[in-house]
Amino acid sequence: MLGIILASHGNFAHGIKESAQMIFGDQENFESVVLLPSMGPDDLRADLESAIAKIDSEEILFLADLWGGTPFNQCSNLLDGNEAKRAIVAGMNLPMVIEALSERFTSESSHDVAKAIIGSATEGIKIMPEELNEVKEEAATVEEQVQAVAKAGSIPEGTVLGSGEIDIVLARIDTRLLHGQVATSWTKTTKPDRIIVVSDAVSRDELRKNMVMQAEPPGVKAHVVPVWKMKEIQDDPRFGATRAMLLFEKPEDVLEFLELGGKLDKVNLGSMAYSEGKANLTTAVSMNADDVRNVEKILDQGIAIDVRKVPSDKPENLNNMLKKAKTELKMN
Repeated sequence: MLGIILASHGNFAHGIKESAQMIFGDQENFESVVLLPSMGPDDLRADLESAIAKIDSEEILFLADLWGGTPFNQCSNLLDGNEAKRAIVAGMNLPMVIEALSERFTSESSHDVAKAIIGSATEGIKIMPEELNEVKEEAATVEEQVQAVAKAGSIPEGTVLGSGEIDIVLARIDTRLLHGQVATSWTKTTKPDRIIVVSDAVSRDELRKNMVMQAEPPGVKAHVVPVWKMKEIQDDPRFGATRAMLLFEKPEDVLEFLELGGKLDKVNLGSMAYSEGKANLTTAVSMNADDVRNVEKILDQGIAIDVRKVPSDKPENLNNMLKKAKTELKMN
């Protein structure tokens, strides 16, 4: 796997590495090196060489904080004679690092990944209030034009776009709904063009709806719909060109969708927050008796449930979790 080394003045590189792994999960071939006030350029170079030695790959991408700074210059020195398999990108930020971690699953080339991450690095820079952001005038793609027409309601009912059936790239149960791990690691892995929060409760709560909209990642539109509406969307052939990630707040919502006739092959169980009366089953998942029963009903319908916070995590054993819950909750 392509190696990634973060380099910075101060402890910035260590901090951004920790933040990236909180969102994307623990990573191999991923090192950070920092220049402290007590260090000189030679000390930093020695640490960089040590980081390179730890990485099991000839392909290495350096991400540095400042173009022309000492960390960048020392990384540049280590490119000498290795330009074919190494690259440096300066201006490091968290979206850039997340994109690099994602891209290396599909590319082993440091040069290809370096070129691919620039967009995320710049798109991740936004201002709130939104009116302070400059609006770039760009020609709409054909897909954007189709979506705009569909939004305006001018595509006749019965029109078939794409395959005629919405592509659900991920269905996830997550109490926190749209947050960092979803907006980065899961979005990068599954590549949806829409994220749809499916919840009767959230669809009635304007504050939570607005929070979901504000959290949408670059290039992906976020929506909130009640459960019955998601069933209509799945049956509407006008959504046949759509790749959607569905986010459910709790197992009850998934079960309601299925009982309405909704179709899912697999559900990712990511997070269920603890509250009084629930059993703690993992660091991210807690269940009460109703949750246990609803999860079992989902399984009874032939739906596989994959328990993990981020794509790189090893799946948890759901059967063991349900047994533990029943014991702690004293369920028959």
